[in-house]
Parts: sequence; C-alpha cells; structure tokens
Amino acid sequence: MSDRLCIWKVLTLLFVAALCLTLPGCGAPTPIDYQLKHTYAVRDPQFLRTIGRLLGPPLLDGNKITTLVNGDAIFPAMLEAIRAAKQTITLETFIYWSGEIGGAFTDALAERARAGVKVHLIIDGFGSSQIDVAFRDKLREAGVDVVDYHPIGPLTWDKLNFRTHRKILVVDGKVGFTGGVGIADEWGGNATDPKHWRDNHYKVEGPVVASLQGAFADNWIEAKREVLDGEPYFPRLEPAGDLYAQVFISSPSGGSASMQLMYLLSINAAEKSIYLASPYFVLDAMTMSTLKAARARGVEINVIVPGEHIDSQVMSAASRSQWGELLELGVRIHQYQPCMYHTKVMVVDEQWTSVGSTNLDNRSFHLNDEANLNVYDSGFAAEQVRILKDDIANSTPVTLENWDNRSFLRRVLDSLAGMLAPHL
Repeated sequence: MSDRLCIWKVLTLLFVAALCLTLPGCGAPTPIDYQLKHTYAVRDPQFLRTIGRLLGPPLLDGNKITTLVNGDAIFPAMLEAIRAAKQTITLETFIYWSGEIGGAFTDALAERARAGVKVHLIIDGFGSSQIDVAFRDKLREAGVDVVDYHPIGPLTWDKLNFRTHRKILVVDGKVGFTGGVGIADEWGGNATDPKHWRDNHYKVEGPVVASLQGAFADNWIEAKREVLDGEPYFPRLEPAGDLYAQVFISSPSGGSASMQLMYLLSINAAEKSIYLASPYFVLDAMTMSTLKAARARGVEINVIVPGEHIDSQVMSAASRSQWGELLELGVRIHQYQPCMYHTKVMVVDEQWTSVGSTNLDNRSFHLNDEANLNVYDSGFAAEQVRILKDDIANSTPVTLENWDNRSFLRRVLDSLAGMLAPHL
C-alpha cells in the first residue's frame, strides 16, 4: 500500500472513530490512572498473591501445556481432539473464514454433532463475517449450535465496537486449546512464505481446562442466555503435569481493565528481562510509562512486531509513531520478516508467561473480550524464550538512526495513525 493511499485510509478511520464515539456505549472506558511502584519481583511470593487474588482466579497446579508452533502443528492437534470428542465440544473464535481450514473444521464439527456430541460454536459477528454460508448451513443442519457474538445489524450498532477476540476450544471438558490462531487458511503452513502467518497455540490438560471452559461459558451465557453446566462440560479433572497456570479473562461488561492491570503488574515486577511479542503494538500512556520504568531499573526489553508483511498498515504506522521514545531508552525492537507475525506472548524474568488472544493495544485492553493463559514456571518460560529468540533471528532490528531518518511523508502518516491509537 502506498503512503498516500494509507494516509487517506487513516483519515477515513479518524472520521469513523469520531462517528463511532457518538454512538451510545461505543467508546472505550475512561482509563484508570494506576499508581504502581516496584516493591516486589516476579519470583517474590507476593507477585502470585497479587495476580491470583487481587485480579483473578488463583493459579492451579497440576497442568500440562504443549506449545504448538504454526498451523502445521496447531490445526492437526485441534482437529484430532475434535474428532475424538465423546460428549461436548465448545469453540469460540474471532475469525472463522472460508477456505480449506474452515472446511476441515466444519466437517469435523458437523460429523461429531451428527454422532450425538453436543457442539457449541461462538463466532464473532464482525471477525467471522467472511464465513462461507455453506459452512454455516452445514453446521446447523448437523445440529451444531452456532451463535453470532454481537452480529452486525441496524439494531446492534451500540455493540459494534465490542467484539469477542477469545480463541478457545474445549473437548469433553478435559482438553483445551487457546492462543492466537483463527480458523482460516492464513494460519496454515509453517510460516515459510508471506501467504501464511506466524503464530503459537497451546494445548492444555489438567485442572486449568475448567477455567477455559468457564471463559467460554461466560460468553455463551451472554450470547445465548443459556447455562452450560454438569459433568459433560465440567468433569472432575486429575493432575496432568506440574505447571501452575491460570486463565485470565476480560470484557468491557466485566473487568475490562483487569487485563491491562495484569500486564502492568507483570511488567512492574520485572527485574531482569521482558519479552513482548505482539502483532499490534500500540501502547497507552500507562503501559508506556511502566515499560520506561522497567528499562530505568535496568530490565532488558525485547519487542517483536511484524515487518513489511502486516494486515493493517494503519496499526503498523500507529505503532511506529511510538518507537522513538522506546529506542532512546534502549528497548530493542525487532521486525519479523518472513511473513505476518501474529504471536502474542509476554515472558517476564524467564519465570512468568502470558499467552493468548490479547494484543498490546487499547482495543484488547478495553474493548474486546479476551482470554489469556498465564503460566508460572521457569521451564515453560525458557521454552517460550527459545522460540522468541528464533523469531528474533528472523527479524530486522530497528535502530534509532533508521527511525529518525524516516521520510517526511512517513512521519506524517505515523503521526496521523498515532492519533487513532485510543481506537485501534
């Protein structure tokens, strides 16, 4: 996309954002001015008490979490679990599009529904607007209970800005999956060419699967006004591993700011290192200041973002408008080169990891329904860091000199896009 065309797109989005703010309930909540001081570290027991008691459910022991890297590993594992379902399948996703991957999931879900498995599917009304009508018909004819979350229509304009961005699959209440992938061909392959996206997803076993199911049930109640309960959805779960984990959710209707606060408290507790991987990295003032404070403590910070392959040039420009003040403090920013980078990972002091659907932007912190899987384990964190270092090896570092030497037109574009940051 040319710079001039992108400027027109930014101006159009500015107009749309202004219009959206005139609609009841469409704006983001007023930001909370958190007053955070670095008084404990991630490895201090106080950190877990704060994360598990002040903000959300306690971390649960006895979990096994398998990291799945890119579509060639992710989709076969998810489809295998679906095809093995005996009683229930719950799936919630922002993107469910036409194509080979969407067709494979449609066939697998429909087959299980015809076999008597209770299959519940939540697709976002906006994000999944590209779903093949034939897919939808096949699912419903087979008995799959399909719900559109906040469907687009003349009577739902007040909910247009509020989407479910969660990616949750739970089979028989015992095996769960969550992470960053949507149900679309873009996530296929192994991130070896620009047509396929780089992403992680996670297979979850153990007690924390019930929390994933609870996150799905939360939105099922909102969208369908129906409670999913009982042993088929919430069976007794035995320990499957030795990981401490927590499912952390947020939504505008209930604790939207808690996701942002979880990130802020995590960054505020860092003493050695922070890795942040995000396709949409557009910081609000509080997150920016908390990162700056961490850097002032000597914390090494690595940020991985998309390079030239990105599905939103406006988001890229808005992100780039903020890089200067980070680069000046010694934050290392890496632009992933092979393809679109969609990984969403935070690792703090190689002990605390948060993965899931949340981006580092205002939309994820205040407007979307999100779900993250948090893990407190040095071995799991080390595995994520190894993967992120591989991503860095496939990235180009951003230097302050290169950032300063942007063209005048690029600076204008970045500044205009930066004005959109609260609405992106």
